[in-house]
Amino acid sequence: MSRPLDLDRVNVIGTSCCGKTTFTRSLGRILGRTPTELDNLYWLPDWEPRLLSDFRARVDAVTREPRWLVDGNYSPVRDLVWPRATLLIWLDHSFSRVFARSLRRTVTRCATGEELFAGNRENWRLAFFSRDSILWWVIRTWKRRRREFERLTAQQDCPPCLRFRTPGEARRWLEALEASTHANHPE
Repeated sequence: MSRPLDLDRVNVIGTSCCGKTTFTRSLGRILGRTPTELDNLYWLPDWEPRLLSDFRARVDAVTREPRWLVDGNYSPVRDLVWPRATLLIWLDHSFSRVFARSLRRTVTRCATGEELFAGNRENWRLAFFSRDSILWWVIRTWKRRRREFERLTAQQDCPPCLRFRTPGEARRWLEALEASTHANHPE
């Protein structure tokens, strides 16, 4: 019989645009917790990165708490997040799904001017005509990130890891968790 999952300190990982934030918000709603997006801790206005020492201090403060949900996988803070995590949830969706999602999301954000982290917004030039394009980033990093996570999650000192290969698989797990949470704690 398998042991129940420890959901005290959860890090949701995956390549850019795989749905980490959406998934983590849903998980936070079920668990009654507010998630922390590493992007919010990293970015300053005008897409300036925060100093690494400041970023690490902010992540350290969050992950010293007894319970947390962290969305993101910045390698410069992995040594703070993973050893303290009780569970990793890896959204390992196909390249075609992730790229389609990134394209839809980017077009929507450019068209609506949606505010992101620290008041930053995506724009057409940055999205489609820049080396810093999120679309180009997804193309360059998807395969590398998958290989990296396969290697890291196989290591003995890695926290337990749930790997969801499709959004449907992740959604069904959230639905089952919500049903079991309501069954254990009826209102």
